[in-house]
Order: sequence, then C-alpha cells, then structure tokens
Amino acid sequence: MTEISAPSLDALSAAVGRRVPELMVEVRDALDARVPDYAQFLSEHEQEVTAGVRAVLGRIISLTHDGSIDRPGEREFFENLGRSQWRQGAHLPDLLAVYQIGVRVFWHHVSAAALEVELAPDALAALAETVFFFVDQLSSASAHGYVLEQEEAGALRERHREELVDLMLSESSDPAAVRAAARRADWPVPEKVSVVLVEPDDASGRRALSRLDARSLPIRRPPLVGAVVPNGSRSAERAALTGLLRGAHATVGAAVPPEHLARSLHLAEIAARLTKEHLLSDDPVFVADHLDAIIVHRDRRLLDALGNQVLAPLDASAPSSRERLRETLRSWLRHMGDRRSMAEELHVHPQTVRYRMGRLHELFGDSLDDPEVRARLMLALSWVAPPRE
Repeated sequence: MTEISAPSLDALSAAVGRRVPELMVEVRDALDARVPDYAQFLSEHEQEVTAGVRAVLGRIISLTHDGSIDRPGEREFFENLGRSQWRQGAHLPDLLAVYQIGVRVFWHHVSAAALEVELAPDALAALAETVFFFVDQLSSASAHGYVLEQEEAGALRERHREELVDLMLSESSDPAAVRAAARRADWPVPEKVSVVLVEPDDASGRRALSRLDARSLPIRRPPLVGAVVPNGSRSAERAALTGLLRGAHATVGAAVPPEHLARSLHLAEIAARLTKEHLLSDDPVFVADHLDAIIVHRDRRLLDALGNQVLAPLDASAPSSRERLRETLRSWLRHMGDRRSMAEELHVHPQTVRYRMGRLHELFGDSLDDPEVRARLMLALSWVAPPRE
C-alpha cells in the first residue's frame, strides 16, 4: 500500500475538515430519501454525530499512512452496531445503506480535497483503495454482529419456549407463572390451547408439524413428539388444522386454558393409544369428539374386569358360538330389541336372531330384563376393538 507523507496527510485532513458541515448536510439529505429514521437521528444528535464523523474521517485518512486496518476493539465496535440493529428491531440493509451513502458522500469530498491539496495520483489511488476496503470491512463486521445477535436471540427464545412448554405440561402450573414464562418466550398467550401428538417415527407426522404456524410451540419430550397449538372456537380454524394434519396420524387434545395443558396431554395420550388399538379411526383424531371412548378406556384393566364379570354367562356356551352370541347381544342392545334391524345388521335371517336370543335368555336368565345389567353389558360390548384384517 502506498503511504502518504505526513505533510500531505495534514493538508488533506485540514481540507476535509473544512468540508464536514457541507458533508453532513449532503449525508442527511441522502439518508432522508433512503432511510429517513437515520436522517432524523442525525438531525436530533447533530453534534455527537459530527464528532463521530470527524473521528472516522481521521481514522480512514490515517490508514493510508500507518497501514493498520484492524485496531484492537475496532471490529468489535462495528459488530456491536450490527447487534444493536437487531435488538432494536431495525433492518440490516438499512444500516448497510447508511454505510454506502456515507462513503459515497465522503469520497466525493475527500477526492475534491485531495485535488485541492494536489495529492499525487498514486497516493489518491491508495487512498481510494483504503477508503472502500475499510467500509467493506466495517459493513462485514456489522453484518456478522447482526447475524450473531439474531442467532443468539433465536436460540434464547427457543430455550424460553421449551421452558414454557415444560411449565404448561407440568401438573403444578398456574396462570401467573405461565404468563411470565410466555413473556420471556415472546409468545402471545391464547385463551385456550391444545396439544397435537404424532408418532415419533412417522415422517408424515413430522412434516405436518413443520407446517403449523409460528404461534405453535414444539413439544420435545421423548417419547412425545408434537406441538402446542392455539385453539380457536371457530369451525374454520378446526377445518384448517384438520387440513394440515390429514394423513399424519395425529391426535389433537381438548382445548383448555394454558395452565391446564397437562390435562389435555393426558387425554390426548389415551386417544393416541386407542388409535393404535384401532378403536378410533378419525384422521386426525380430535379428543373432544371421543370423550366417551376415552372415559371408558382410561383404565383398560377396569374395562376388562367389567367385561369378564358381565359376560361371564357366555363362558357356558361353546367357543365356536361365543363370538356370534356376543355380536347378537351387542346388536340387541343397540337396536333395543328390534329383530328386523338386528337381522339386517348381522346379515342373518330374523329366525336366526330369534334362535340366538333364545339361547342368550337361557344363559343370562332374567338379568337381561334388568336396566342396570343392560347398561353394564352395553358398556362392556360397545368398546371392543374391531377384528384386524
């Protein structure tokens, strides 16, 4: 890099210094057309900005003499400018535009001053190289700082959102704690939420989760894979969610206040289990549509115990006819004894229905006339998984 003699630098600095007031006006006018917020800031803090501009001008001019392009702390300063740009919610292109506008106006005045002090052509070329290299470096540093702050802020927000989900899924969460955690996570608290669960090894389920909007919070609590979604009451919102989840073998929990999300999760896990057992087949399964099935199957052992108890009379029949009698008894309860409807459902002759019902009355006796017994039989027979093909 060609060095400029000290006397020439002094003369150039003095000539540029005289042009600073005019330079500042041109920069402000140019900024007003491209990034008016910065132009307003310059007007409101003119003295501080002018002092800073003089320091930068002196720094750039001195680079041509000492050749030091990265003084200690210099890059960090411009990285921090980029970081503050992100924290303030401003756009990186706006900051870079300020640099470009500034260097364009600056070079216009520096080159004019260089001609005024009769700077040698090779020295002027070296000065131009230094000016634009310096601006390129500070632009790069600010962009790097902006991206770093963005990534760190995103990672911090994700941690806060994971903590929020953990809190909502705990049994001891309260509304105040949820609101505080939601503020840290930058998550607007909806009136009600639901959980969406998919199978961990189901690629279609994971793809469906990726299509949920930004208001959703991922659930990452192995083996659980899913999301917390705001739950609106309008049918259009449910239809939209259904469209996103169709084909994903998903389960959607009941809508509850955020602090009661653990309840929604518990019921959704039961519904997901019933889907695996082929007792529920909707696509997706909405817990709110199957509360009866969930209540019955909440504890499968109790359901099995009830079935063993109330269906014990069938044990006296031959194994080959036991399942036919169960089907006939289920149909009888469902159709309230209408034999014609029973025959249509069972695809048999009405006389066959009459014969089977006679056999059932032999096995159960007068208990079939007891409403409480019929209620227990209905409960035991209505929730049997269909045969697998």
